[in-house]
Amino acid sequence: MINQSLKNKKIIISAGASGIGWATTKICLARGAYVYLCDIDSKSLSKLNKHPLKNKKLFAYLCDASNEYQVSDFFEKVKKKTKKIDALINNVGIAGPTGSLEKLKSKDWENTLHVDVNSHFYFTKKSIPLIKKSKNGSIINISSTAGILGFPLRSPYAASKWAIIGVTKTLAMELGKFNIRVNAVCPGTIKGDRMKRVIRDKSKFTKISTKVIEKDFVSMSSMKQWILEEDIGKMCSFLISDDSSKVSGQVISVDGHTERND
Repeated sequence: MINQSLKNKKIIISAGASGIGWATTKICLARGAYVYLCDIDSKSLSKLNKHPLKNKKLFAYLCDASNEYQVSDFFEKVKKKTKKIDALINNVGIAGPTGSLEKLKSKDWENTLHVDVNSHFYFTKKSIPLIKKSKNGSIINISSTAGILGFPLRSPYAASKWAIIGVTKTLAMELGKFNIRVNAVCPGTIKGDRMKRVIRDKSKFTKISTKVIEKDFVSMSSMKQWILEEDIGKMCSFLISDDSSKVSGQVISVDGHTERND
């Protein structure tokens, strides 16, 4: 039986052209949704032009999510396609610098928080009026296990992901009366290009081989295995669906049970 739990739901996904965003987009489309995604990566966006649902149920736009003016322009384009949306997935986030705090450059710290926190603010602010028109709205903020446990040598990233948890809890309180649910999803160690870069940077800083660091990352969870991008997409799908109509203000880890983050 085909899963149509998101049939005709209209979903905005930031940073949706690759990684977790694209994995989530594909799941949402397969389950019957309309997806309006944006991304800063023009190469990834161009690959979507051949998708069979492009301009039917999939709409993709170039947008720097850390630029409020570009975000506003993106929403103007979305509003030409639909008068309401049912869900927003705030997926934008950069890894930020690797290193002990006292050695970090201020501009790297500031840029990480700007991209990882302010982008969520821009998208959520613009989305709320559209989501209020939905009968069962959902906002999903992609945080991280770093936003629960901390993450040595990645303090700006951890700080930004903790901030997302606070925003999630607060918005759930503000928006509950409009039947809008707000939840945070915290991915663990995701298999993919971003984690390869994190491992590479940690190897460079610590002088430990990438193979040893990769093995250590996997060993941090009880299940001793990588989390897949699709695992996050499936959780997002559940949190958008009517099956989660009473789930709000929650911080949900999809991490195979992270035991440590050191």
